[in-house]
Amino acid sequence: METRRRIIALILIMGACSGLWAQTTGKVSGTIVDAENGEGLMGANVILEGTQLGAAAGKDGSFYILNVPPGTYDLRVRMMGYTDYLVQGLRVSVNRTTEAGIEMVSTVMEGDVVVVTADRVAVKKDQTGSIRNVSAEEIAVLPVESANDIVQLQAGVVDGHFRGGRMTEISYLVDGMNVDDSFGGQGRVLDVETEAIQDLEVITGTFNAEYGQAMSGVVNVITKDGGNEFHGSVSGALAMYQTNHSDVFLGLNDDFDRQKDIKFQLDGPIIKNRLTFFVNYRYEDSDNYLNGIRRFNVTDYSDYESSNPDFWFTQHTGDGAYVPLDFDKNQSLMGKLTLKSSKAKLSFSYNKDLNHWMRYNHQYKYDPDGKASEHRDTDMFSVQLNHMVARNAFYELKAYYKKSTYGNYLFENPKDVFDLDSQGYYIDDSGYLPFYFFANQNHTGFYTGGQERNHDENDSDDMNVKFDLTWQLNKTHSLKTGAAYTNIDFHIQNAQIIDLNPLEDDPTVDFEPGLPDNEQSYADIYSQNPMELSAYFQDKMEFNEMVINAGMRLDYYDLNTTYPSNPRNPDNKFEGDPSLDSEYLDTDPEYQLSPRLGLSYQLGKKAVLHFSYGHFFQMPPYYALYANNSRTILEDNNSQLGNPRLKAEKTISYEIGLWQEIADNMSVEVALFYRDIYDLLTVNIVETYNAIRYGLYGNLDYANARGMEVKYDMRVQNISAMLNYTLQFTRGNSDNPTTTFNRAGQNQDPIPYLVPMSWDQRHTLNLSIGYNTPRYGSTLIARFGSGRPYSYTPLEETVMSRVNLYINNDLRPSTFSVDLRAFYDIQLMKDYKLRFMLNVYNLLDRLNTNNVYGRTGQAYTNILRPGDIASFKSDFNTVYDQVQNPGQYYAPRLIKLGVGVFF
Repeated sequence: METRRRIIALILIMGACSGLWAQTTGKVSGTIVDAENGEGLMGANVILEGTQLGAAAGKDGSFYILNVPPGTYDLRVRMMGYTDYLVQGLRVSVNRTTEAGIEMVSTVMEGDVVVVTADRVAVKKDQTGSIRNVSAEEIAVLPVESANDIVQLQAGVVDGHFRGGRMTEISYLVDGMNVDDSFGGQGRVLDVETEAIQDLEVITGTFNAEYGQAMSGVVNVITKDGGNEFHGSVSGALAMYQTNHSDVFLGLNDDFDRQKDIKFQLDGPIIKNRLTFFVNYRYEDSDNYLNGIRRFNVTDYSDYESSNPDFWFTQHTGDGAYVPLDFDKNQSLMGKLTLKSSKAKLSFSYNKDLNHWMRYNHQYKYDPDGKASEHRDTDMFSVQLNHMVARNAFYELKAYYKKSTYGNYLFENPKDVFDLDSQGYYIDDSGYLPFYFFANQNHTGFYTGGQERNHDENDSDDMNVKFDLTWQLNKTHSLKTGAAYTNIDFHIQNAQIIDLNPLEDDPTVDFEPGLPDNEQSYADIYSQNPMELSAYFQDKMEFNEMVINAGMRLDYYDLNTTYPSNPRNPDNKFEGDPSLDSEYLDTDPEYQLSPRLGLSYQLGKKAVLHFSYGHFFQMPPYYALYANNSRTILEDNNSQLGNPRLKAEKTISYEIGLWQEIADNMSVEVALFYRDIYDLLTVNIVETYNAIRYGLYGNLDYANARGMEVKYDMRVQNISAMLNYTLQFTRGNSDNPTTTFNRAGQNQDPIPYLVPMSWDQRHTLNLSIGYNTPRYGSTLIARFGSGRPYSYTPLEETVMSRVNLYINNDLRPSTFSVDLRAFYDIQLMKDYKLRFMLNVYNLLDRLNTNNVYGRTGQAYTNILRPGDIASFKSDFNTVYDQVQNPGQYYAPRLIKLGVGVFF
C-alpha cells in the first residue's frame, strides 16, 4: 500500500493536478520585421480577425498567440508608419503551431494593405510525426457518412488497422476526451456526425507524451461551437441499391427505401459574444444490402435425419417475405452551450447515441426472425473550462461522465415468453429451447426454425477528470504537463436463456425463460471497478529551422480485483493435496514510463524533414483481465480465464519523413516507419491437476510492421486533389489473441515463426479529386487495395494437404471502388438556400471480395467433396445454396438522393 501511495503522489506532483490526452487548440507564432533592413519591429499589433485573440511583438519582433481554436483565419498586423499586412487563409490545427513570417513595408499613406496567402510550410514546420488534420471545409465536400469513413482514407490505415497494429491499439477522442470501448477494446462507444466536426486529427505514426492508451494511432475529433450568427440546416435523404448483381443480392428493388436519413443542425447566439449554443441531430435507418427469406418461423420444426426423403418432416409457416439480415438503425444527438469571456471559455456538452444493428449470418437466411441483434446506448455529459491565466499560459480542465450499455440479444427482457399475441422466447413440446434442436444446419446448411438464445448486457460507467497546463516559457520552449483520473464501473452479463422450471410436467405451459446464476456453462456475470491514473511532461522546443518534441509519460492502473495463486487449480476443484489450493490474492497496481522524442528540421523554404521515436504502452482490454470471473473450469477443455496480472502491451516505433512543397499549393510527403510490438495479448494453455486444459490470457504474442507512405496534396482555386499510397509489411505469430488456443484445440502446435497478419495488405491507394464552388460541386474518391491474406486449405486428396501450411498463406482478390458526391444550391432568399445532394457509393458496381473460402480463395464459390454432397438433405434448396454467401462481398452500388434547406 505504501508503494501504491507513493506512485499516486508522484503522478499528482508530476501533473500538478494537470491532464491526460490531447488539448483542443493550436498556436500561431511568427516574427515581424522591416522589409528593408530585416530588423524586428517591437510593438507591432497582431490580430486574428473575427476573434478577441491577438498579441504584440517583442523586442526582436517575435510574437505568439496561444489557445487558438482550430479553423482558418485571416491574420492582420498593424504598426504606425507601415502598411497593414494581412495573411489570408491561415490554417490552425489542434496541437499544432502555425508560423507566419511578416515583412512590413513603410508608408506615409494610410489605408493600403499588403495581402498574402498563408505559406503551406508554416503549417508543416512543427510536424514531428505522421499527422493529418482534416478541416470542416474539407469534410463537407467528401462522399463520406461518418468520421470513420474519413479515417479510412488516410495513409497507413488498412481496414481499421493503423500501420499494421491490431484494432485494439487505437485511441478515439472527442474534444480530447476518451470514448474508447474500454471493455471490448475495439472501436468507440460514441460517434460525432461529420457536420458537427470542426477539425479531425488522425495520427498514424508516433505521437507525443500527452497521448496514452494507444500503440498504433490516435483519432481526435474537435467539435464545433455556436457562433454569433444563426446558422442551421434541415435535410432528408433516401437511398436504393441499383445493381447488376441481383442474382447474388436477393430482394433489392428499384425503390428508394433501403435507407432513410434525416439531419438537423442549428447554432447561434443566446447572448452575443458571450453565450452560444450548438445542436446536431441525425436519424438513420438503413436496411443495407443483405436479405433473408422468411420461409421458417421460429416455432417451425423439421426433421431431415432419415436417409429416405419419404420420411422427412418439414414445417414452414413463414410468409416468404424478404427480411433485412444486415441493418443499422442509429440516432445521435449533440448539444453544446459555450460561455465566453476575454480570458476564459466554459462549455457544457451532452452527447447521446442510440444504435441498433445486425450483421449477416448466412445460416439464418431462411429463419431471419431467430437471429439476435446488437444494441448500444451511450450518454456522455462533459464540462470543459479553458482559461488564459496569463498571456503565455493557459489550462484546460475537463470533467465528464460516460455511460454506455451494450446488448446482444433477441429480446431485451429475458423473461419474455412467446405466445400468439407477442414475441418472446419459445419452447417446444419436448421441453427444449429451440436453437440447435430445430436447426437442421448440418443437413440443409441453414437453420429451419428456433432462436438464438444468447443474452449479453454490458454496462460501463466512466468518471473522468483531466487538467492540462500549457506554458510558453519563452520564444523557444513551450511546456505542457498533465494528469488524469479515471474510475470505471463495469457490470457484465454474458449469459444464455434457460428454462427456470426445467423439471415441470408440461414445459410448454410452465416454461419460464430467464438467466441462470453465475455458472460458466451458461453465464459470466460480475461487476468490477478499475481505476486509472496518468501524467506526462512535454517540452516543445521551436528554433528557427528545427522543432524538437521531447516528453515522458507515466501510466498507472489498479484493477481492484483478485487472482488465484495457483493457475493449475484456479477453482479449487482438485481434491488431492490441500496445499495446492489457490488463495485469492489482491492484484498489484501496474505502471510504466514511456519516453517520446520527435524532431523536424526545415530544409530551406520549401521542405521539412522529421524523425520520431517512442515507447507506447497500452493495457489489454478489460475483458481479458476479468473474463470468467467465477473461475469455473469445465471438462470440455474450452474454458477461458481472464488474467488480472497481465502486463501492458508495448510498441517501440521509429519514423522518418520528408515533406516537400513542389509548387504553389502542391506538396508531396514521404514517410518510412518501423514498429516492434511486444507482449501482445494471447491465450496460453494451462492444464489443471485434474488433467483439464483451459485458456489463460497472457502476454506472449509478438508482431512487427514496416512500410512506406507517400502523400500528395494539391489545391488550386476550386480544384483539390489528394493521393496517398501505403506500402506495408506486417508479420506476427498470431493475428488475434485466441489463435494459439484454437490451434491447440485442433491438436496443432503454436506457430513457431512470423506469418503475415490477416490485414497485411501490401498496397493501398486512395485518391480524392474534386471541383467545388460555393453554389455547386462534385468530389470523387477512388480506393484500391491489393489482396489481404487468407488461409488456403488444400483438399485432403492433394499432395499439398501433406504440407504443414500455416495461417494466412495466400492472398484474396484485390478490391477497387469509386464513390461520388455532388451538390447544387438554389438561392431562396438572402440567407436561405435549397440544396440538392447526390451520393453514389461503389459507382462502378464492382463485386469486391470481403471474405473467401479456404479451398478456393474465392467468394461465393467453394469445392464440395462427395461427402459434402452426400450429407446434404433438403427439400427447399440446393447443396450450392450453403456456399453461395452474399455476405462475402462488399455492398453493391448505392444511390442516395437528398434535399435540404441551409441558412
